[in-house]
Amino acid sequence: MKTRLRSVLENGTLLFQQNSKITQLGKSGRVEEARKLFDQMTKRNTVTFNSMISVYAKNTRINDALNLFDKMPQRNLVSWNTMIAGCLHNHRVEIARQLFDQMPQRDSFTWTLMITCYTRNGEFEKARNLLYMMPDKMSPACWNAMVSGYLTYGKVKEARQVFDEMPVRDLVSWNSMLGGYTQTGEMSLGLKFFEEMPVKDVVSWNLMVDGFVEVGDLDSAWRFFKRMPHPNVVSWVTILSGLGRNGRVMEARRLFDEMPVKNVVSWNAMIAAYVQNTQIDEALKLFDEMPERNVVSWTTMINGYVRVGKLDEASHLLNQMPYKNVGAQTAMISGFAQNKKIDKAREIFNRITNRDMVCWNTMIAGFAQNRIMDEALDLFNQMVRKDIVSWNIMIAGYAQAGQMDKALALFEETKHKNIVTWNSLISGFTHNGLYPDAFKYFISMIRNGNKPDDSTYASVLSSCANLATLQLGTQVHVLVVKTGYEQDIFVTNSLITLYAKCGKMASAERVFSHTPRVDVVSWNSLINGYALNGNGMEAVRLLDDMEVAGVSPDEVTFVAVLSACSHAGLIDQGFRLFESMSQKYFIQPLTEHYACMVDLLARAGRLEVAFQMVNEMNTDGNAGIWGALLDACRVRKNLKMAKFAAQKLLEIEPEKGSNYVMLSNINAEMGWWEVVEEVRGSLKERRTVKQPGCSWIEVQNQVHAFVSGDKCWLENMIFCGHLRALMAHISNMDETLVDAP
Repeated sequence: MKTRLRSVLENGTLLFQQNSKITQLGKSGRVEEARKLFDQMTKRNTVTFNSMISVYAKNTRINDALNLFDKMPQRNLVSWNTMIAGCLHNHRVEIARQLFDQMPQRDSFTWTLMITCYTRNGEFEKARNLLYMMPDKMSPACWNAMVSGYLTYGKVKEARQVFDEMPVRDLVSWNSMLGGYTQTGEMSLGLKFFEEMPVKDVVSWNLMVDGFVEVGDLDSAWRFFKRMPHPNVVSWVTILSGLGRNGRVMEARRLFDEMPVKNVVSWNAMIAAYVQNTQIDEALKLFDEMPERNVVSWTTMINGYVRVGKLDEASHLLNQMPYKNVGAQTAMISGFAQNKKIDKAREIFNRITNRDMVCWNTMIAGFAQNRIMDEALDLFNQMVRKDIVSWNIMIAGYAQAGQMDKALALFEETKHKNIVTWNSLISGFTHNGLYPDAFKYFISMIRNGNKPDDSTYASVLSSCANLATLQLGTQVHVLVVKTGYEQDIFVTNSLITLYAKCGKMASAERVFSHTPRVDVVSWNSLINGYALNGNGMEAVRLLDDMEVAGVSPDEVTFVAVLSACSHAGLIDQGFRLFESMSQKYFIQPLTEHYACMVDLLARAGRLEVAFQMVNEMNTDGNAGIWGALLDACRVRKNLKMAKFAAQKLLEIEPEKGSNYVMLSNINAEMGWWEVVEEVRGSLKERRTVKQPGCSWIEVQNQVHAFVSGDKCWLENMIFCGHLRALMAHISNMDETLVDAP
């Protein structure tokens, strides 16, 4: 009897150990080893099948999981829930619902899983219907799933409505809602909600610390951290990571050294802080000192080498990894793609058997970044399931490649659009010079209930600036103020550029002076504004003010100020500033700076000196400099030198139709009509087309486009009524209207 009992216990222990081993192998991505152990087992129970199904599902092999589920000799409630959880993990909502309907019995966890399936897929109405069908409506878990689902999509208002409806709330409910406020940067609402919480735990405190870190308010984050009654490792890591992300590495290291307890997460956070600040040697030193490492440790170091362009070291580290996880391999794909080694990136991608969504998206993004959109589309179409990031990558990729028709087609096809989707399209229109379309979709975005962010405003204001539509830009400025972005540095810089391009330098100055933290771009925008508006002395004075303010000028600053000197005829100041670039600021002049100097000399009538400078620079391959010389020669009627410059331009850019036209016009001015015919013949022979000129004019809140040779301009009026629509939206907002400068 004792022998039999011992045998039963030993068999039970062995079975437990084997089941646990299957789970462990699955966690490290070793699916085939897990299956081999499963097949070798002489005895299996329901737990064995459940474990193997979970391994398949968590490693994106959902079809294998379903096949094994169908072959199970006996299922329990855990089996059904595991399979539905697998469908949730792999975004197979319809199959999950079929399983849900077939279940002989359900528990609260089953309902929670199914609600989560719907919310993850953006099907909130179905999720709400399921929530109200529950037999036990007092279970907070299902309600929490609904709240979390809304928050995942940034729908804080809807989440709060569900939260307020909850018959019973637990601490998870409160923390979920608090996380919604902190993750969206609504820290004032988050703070108020935090104070109202009947009970708080360390998670509540950590959410507040993390929220302040995310919005860059490290002082408030630090105050909350010091107030915490019982900070845990997550608390320490959160504040440490915040310091690292904001460049305060030495403070982060002091905090790391002071930590009462360090685990692998703490070490990883400190290594990540070094990596984010490109201190790769310090990161490696800490990596070598680690008492234990996990896949995050290896992946962070590989990412670090990728960031600084040390791909050989990254590859070496990847080869040293005990178990190569998909995250580390994805980091290498990203590194190779960023360094234009797309073939090597594809090789690694092809070797990965358990690709996750991030891996697919990284490879597609690699093709998109390298303008290989056919390959990107091919991979995109191969994806079994696409998330919003996949769609956004493709839209942005087509936009960057100038294929706005394809970007727009994908945008219209996308079911669930987020702020990045809208911004990708709007910035694409702006980037490609389709400014009216950018504004059109900005209005559409607002009408669809989406709140613009800093990126949206920067793109739209750039379009307004390029259209020189002051009234539209001013109304966008009002909206900026009303939505709380008037102190955002990206938005204020765009506003300065807008007013400068519209000739309203007083307004540009006012925006600049009211910006609490200006950067080099702010100064450049203002200097360039004075340059554009012919006030060279003011541009030069601003450069001095910039130095007094402790902001170092960059290459763009000198392009603006040299251009200002050129337009104002400030020859001596121009030469002084040009020399100070390398001697005082250690900035090597680029071709753009030389082009400004050529223009400066040429405008002063010193064509021979300008011509000599161009020849001494050995700039045969730079069209900008020869173009500057050509313009000056035409103004000064030095047709012989102009012809030489035009011929150089033609050699550099033989595909550009305007170069043929310029050369033809110069020969016509010289009376060489035979040469004119030859040039025109070459233009036709090459089938080179000169892009027609296009002008915009704003009349009575409408922007009209006039294209050279287009006789149907009345049919091509664009954004009729858009200004009225925007003004109506602004006036309907709850906040008080604040007039823009």
